[in-house]
Amino acid sequence: MAEQTRRLVLGGATTGVVGRCRDFTRRALADWQWPGETEAVEDVLLLVSEVITNACLHGGGPRELVLRHTPDRLRVEVSDDSSEPPRRRPPGDRALPGGHGLIVLDRLSRGWGWEPSADGRPGKTVWLEVSGQDAP
Repeated sequence: MAEQTRRLVLGGATTGVVGRCRDFTRRALADWQWPGETEAVEDVLLLVSEVITNACLHGGGPRELVLRHTPDRLRVEVSDDSSEPPRRRPPGDRALPGGHGLIVLDRLSRGWGWEPSADGRPGKTVWLEVSGQDAP
């Protein structure tokens, strides 16, 4: 199977964008029948929520969400207008909200990272990958 790609252009919106991206991702995963297990789908939706929220809080709002599916992986890419790389917050009060998103990415994805925008515009793309349904 060739790579299947879905794109959602967001244009820097922040209002309602997390729910919109979760719905978009849920539909794509259902269309791709990936991977069929509720827990795995919920993990992907949590990861999408984290990277979209980070783009809203630290990147001026996400420009685009891209999902790339192959039999062995799902890659999620979120572009924003900030050139600042994702950074872990120093340890603080664990009872306070925030500061845990990159820990979630570490724990639930098989890898993640970021790269400068390829189109010459200021900004970056944060990506993450999770194993696909046919991966060991």
